[in-house]
Amino acid sequence: MNRSVKGAARLRGTITPSADKSISHRAAIFNAIAQGEAVIENFQRGADCLATLRCLRDLGIEWNWRDESTLRVKGSGRHGLKEPGGVLDCRNSGTTMRLLAGLLAVQPFFSVLTGDSSLRSRPMGRVIEPLRQMGADISGRDGNTKAPLAIRASAVHGVHYRMPIASAQVKSALLLAGLYAEGDTIVEEPGPTRDHTERMLKAMGADLAFGESTAVRVRPLAGELAAMSLRVPADISSAAPWLVLACAHPDAELRISAVGVNPTRTGILDALAMMGADIEVQEERSWGPEPVADIVVRSSRLNGAVIDGDLIPRAIDELPLLALAACFAEGETVIKNAEELAVKESNRVRTTAEGLRRLGAEVEETPDGFRVQGPQKLRGGRASSHGDHRAAMLLGVAAALAQGETLVHSPDAVAVSYARFWDDLEAISAR
Repeated sequence: MNRSVKGAARLRGTITPSADKSISHRAAIFNAIAQGEAVIENFQRGADCLATLRCLRDLGIEWNWRDESTLRVKGSGRHGLKEPGGVLDCRNSGTTMRLLAGLLAVQPFFSVLTGDSSLRSRPMGRVIEPLRQMGADISGRDGNTKAPLAIRASAVHGVHYRMPIASAQVKSALLLAGLYAEGDTIVEEPGPTRDHTERMLKAMGADLAFGESTAVRVRPLAGELAAMSLRVPADISSAAPWLVLACAHPDAELRISAVGVNPTRTGILDALAMMGADIEVQEERSWGPEPVADIVVRSSRLNGAVIDGDLIPRAIDELPLLALAACFAEGETVIKNAEELAVKESNRVRTTAEGLRRLGAEVEETPDGFRVQGPQKLRGGRASSHGDHRAAMLLGVAAALAQGETLVHSPDAVAVSYARFWDDLEAISAR
């Protein structure tokens, strides 16, 4: 099906984006192996997080909905998971597969993790290899690089692992395995990645040290993790489309409420600030271990910038949106060192460039990102999300910035992380 989107003459309103996907995954998984019952408010009910919940149920975890967005999880304790009766289907969720790989690698039973065709094509060697170094009996197809993953019971030991590629998912898998390992586990990152795992596990009682360097150390659990109830903030990755839309639009002012502003995730704010965006972070507060704020963004005079280095892992899901912002900036913007974009739900370098070109933009693909010369004008056209939720949202806000009407193919892909996206876009747009 297609979604028709027309250019917006004016943008005003307040938006509360969907709940943070990364935090929701972790809150469910970590509370599943904790002692006690946790209530998780504002849990993300997109397809990826629901895949995690289904896998946890197959592992014997009891959970239920108290209302539309409040989840109750009954923890089984660190040794309470049960052998699943069948294959665990992670659907399209890389977070589900990689975090569960770390957790299941230390369980006393056999398990298999699989997913849809997209997930089965994504790189899993990066999590298989370090887990095998810890002594885990885990294997995959295609030379142990792809799912399905078969995991057998084995004893594991701590390692000092230097990650060749920055990945919060791989780091989290190793930290989960380290909770059960013999000896300390130390994970060194080439650059900072989101630290939701570290914050949450430490708050739940894990002996974990992080923050002073790019290394994270975890010691084996001496007792049980304590169940932790929490409220999940809005996802900055779901706030990002509105940030780019408003600062690139000539007549816009939006307030985005209750957004998680964990500094390992705010690369989008820093990159837009480099480009001259008019953004204010207001009402800063904390929800459990996570910082939260409201963000006000207005029409801005953007300038080109070079986006690379530590900004890349801190804005990896938002880089396609920054390529869109670059179309409205004065001068050249270069996004580089972002090879990871090619192995997401789609090849996001290719799908971003293709989608924006179909709306009249000139975007140069490079082996590790984009090169864009601005400013440019977008015009309505036809473009496909290729089933990628981030690409669907990118095309939605690009269409609102374009002249005329745009038809977005496969718009329902947004349900993976932000089911209300099209309704929110309609609510803030005046024509």
